[in-house]
Amino acid sequence: MRNVASTLRVRTSGSGLLEITSEVRAWLERQTVTTGLLTLFCRHTSASLLIQENAARAVRRDLEKYFAALAPEDPSNDEGADDMPAHLRTALTGVQLSIPVVEGTLSLGTWQGIYLFEHRRSPHQREVVLHLIGE
Repeated sequence: MRNVASTLRVRTSGSGLLEITSEVRAWLERQTVTTGLLTLFCRHTSASLLIQENAARAVRRDLEKYFAALAPEDPSNDEGADDMPAHLRTALTGVQLSIPVVEGTLSLGTWQGIYLFEHRRSPHQREVVLHLIGE
């Protein structure tokens, strides 16, 4: 049984969904696990992780619009208008994903991708911990 972990550093350019599937796949390919479970964990309270459609940009745009309406910005917040909405959006979407690994590849569906959902307007350096266990 192998147990391996690493940290993926992701630079965001502001709020929105940023696909990280190719970076995660590239890391997985360097491992020698053919069957197992990959856990991804976002180390932040104002960004989250999603598995979402990766073909139609309109889906991502609609999600971003929905969350902006669900948790709108508040200019009266001391830490910035986007601070509290960012934490609410993270609470609603989550910071952890678990993806089975079968035959050395992620068991994602045809149109699924892994996304870091940046909830703050300004660019940030984000960290996603990758933990793989299997054989």
